[in-house]
Amino acid sequence: MLIDESMIKSRREKLGRFFSDFQLDAIIFSNLDNIRYLSGFTGSAGLLIITTDLDCYLLCDSRYTAQATAETVSADVRQFSDKLNAVKDIVSERNLLCLGVEAQYITLIDFTALTDKLSCCEFVSLNNDLDSIRAIKDSFEIDELTEVAQLSSEAFLDVINCLVPGCSEASFAFELEFAMRKRGAQGRAFDFIVASGERGAMPHGRATDKKICSGELITVDFGAVRNGYNSDETITVAVGRPDQRYLDIYNVVKEAHDRAVKAVKPGMLCRDMDAVARKYIAECGYGEYFGHGLGHGVGLQVHENPVVSPRGDMVLEEGMVFTIEPGIYISGLGGVRIEDTVTVQADGCKLLTQVPKDLMIL
Repeated sequence: MLIDESMIKSRREKLGRFFSDFQLDAIIFSNLDNIRYLSGFTGSAGLLIITTDLDCYLLCDSRYTAQATAETVSADVRQFSDKLNAVKDIVSERNLLCLGVEAQYITLIDFTALTDKLSCCEFVSLNNDLDSIRAIKDSFEIDELTEVAQLSSEAFLDVINCLVPGCSEASFAFELEFAMRKRGAQGRAFDFIVASGERGAMPHGRATDKKICSGELITVDFGAVRNGYNSDETITVAVGRPDQRYLDIYNVVKEAHDRAVKAVKPGMLCRDMDAVARKYIAECGYGEYFGHGLGHGVGLQVHENPVVSPRGDMVLEEGMVFTIEPGIYISGLGGVRIEDTVTVQADGCKLLTQVPKDLMIL
C-alpha cells in the first residue's frame, strides 16, 4: 500500500484539537518522525510548518530538495540557505502570530534564535503532546508493522539453532542482524539484548562476549526496522535442560503474558492493562522482581505512545500497536521476559510478532 493524499490529510486533521485548544495559527515540527508521519518526507534534516487550515510547508536545504519534492504529499517544499529566514518568510506571508513548537525536540539554541528572529510572535510549548497523534495507526502503518514484525520473527527462527553451548551472546546477535537484513530489513531497531544465565537478571543486558553454557536461559530482545517502521519481540529460550526454578519462573511470566494478551480490548485504560500481568506475577510471589512497565507503543519509534504501565492513563483504541512484555529478574539467578507486539482490534487484539512463546529447549 502506498501512502496517499487522503491518508496524509486524515493524519493532519488530528492536529485540530491543538489548534483550537491553544489558539494556534501554525505548528512548527522539528521531530523527524512527526515530519515523516505528516508529510511523507524521510530525510534526516528539515522543518515542517502546518497552519490551522492544514496548509503544509516543508523546509529543507539543497541536499534534500529533490528528495523532498519526490516524497512529500500535499506540501509546499521550500529550499533554504538560512533556516530562520525561511521560517520568517512563511510567517510573514501567512500573518502567523501564535506558533506551537515541539519543546521536547527543538534545541535551546534553535528556540532562542527563533524567538529572536520572530519577536512579533507568541510561542506555545506543546511538550511531547504532539506525539499522541501517532498512537492510533492507520492501515498503511498496520501493514508496515505487520511486515517488519514478520520478517524479524522469521529471521530469529532462521538462526535459533546457533544458540548452542560455546556460542557467544555477541556472535548470536550478529547472526540475527544478518538474517534480518537478508530478509529485507534496513537495519536493527535497537542494540539487541542477548542475556544468558545470571545476566538475564538485567532487563537491558546488551550482548557481550560471554559464552552460553548448557542449562542456561537466554533472553533475546530484538527488532528490525523497515521503511521507517520498527518491530520489537523478546524470546527466552533454554540451551539444555534448565533447573526447575527457571522453569517455574518461565511459567509464571508466560501465564502473565497470556492473560494480558487475552485482556486487550478497546476502552481499557493502559494502567489496567498493566495490572492484569502485574497482579498475577505478584500473586505468584515475584512482584518485587517485575520493575518495568508491561509495554509501550511501537511505530516510527521503538518506544512511543501508548505507555502501558502503572502510570499509563491513555485509553486503548482500535488501531493502537503496543508490546506486552512481562518479566521477572532475580539478581544472582537470571531472568525471563516474554514479549509480543499486538494491535488492538474491535474484539481483542492480533499478534504481529510470530515466534511461539512456549519454552523452547534447544
